[in-house]
Amino acid sequence: MLDPSLVWWVALGIQLLAIPGALLPVLPGLALLPLGALLWLWAVGWHAAWPPLLLAGLLLLLGWAAEALGLLLGPARLQASRWAPIGAGLGLLAGLLGLLPALPVGGPVLGVLLGPFLGGSLAQWLAARGAPGRALQVGLAVVAGMLVSRLAQALLALVGVLGFIWLTS
Repeated sequence: MLDPSLVWWVALGIQLLAIPGALLPVLPGLALLPLGALLWLWAVGWHAAWPPLLLAGLLLLLGWAAEALGLLLGPARLQASRWAPIGAGLGLLAGLLGLLPALPVGGPVLGVLLGPFLGGSLAQWLAARGAPGRALQVGLAVVAGMLVSRLAQALLALVGVLGFIWLTS
């Protein structure tokens, strides 16, 4: 059997990866919190590990809610078409995969911001048959909602890591 203190450090390391993962869409993010808690559960048993696992699961659900609200409320406030979030998602995928034209600075990081903006704006523009100014506003709202949700998820990941330390000490 493995030393529980070694497993604790590995579980903490997995959970610490949730913080940059919450900010970067390439990494799993908040899903790493329950993974670390499950590893701790495996090492010490249910009696000692259910509080960190419960906290991690709750924070994961809250992170999913923040993601949904961030992507839907910004464009909804501007009464965007239902195609704007879909276009933003496709733009995010294009930015992640490097399908956007070569960017002079920022590379993939800028592509992750520029992709949803361009995708959301283009989808809104095509759905509304014109009104380019309105389409640009919708694109900005999509990116602002995405940034706010990422910040909220990073804070939730930080709470998860600190909660894991507190509940397992």
